[in-house]
Amino acid sequence: MTDEKKDRVTVEINNRTYTIVGDEESSSHVRLVASLVDQKMKEIQGTNRHLDTANLAVLTALNTMNDYLKLKEDYATLLGSMKRKEDK
Repeated sequence: MTDEKKDRVTVEINNRTYTIVGDEESSSHVRLVASLVDQKMKEIQGTNRHLDTANLAVLTALNTMNDYLKLKEDYATLLGSMKRKEDK
């Protein structure tokens, strides 16, 4: 077990309360992430009112991962562009 102090952060996502345990410095980051997940779930639920919680969570994960992969590709493209400029 590590000697690092752990912090408990209580967040609400999709009207459910969760307690997240993490490093002491990460509480504001955990709150931000939880807020973004909650916003994404509300966005998806707004257009798909019939979804149960499990399907809503899966669609939220799929949408979030899709956004992440797009950003990762954009970042790789940007790095490639910068490298080509440096090589000139």
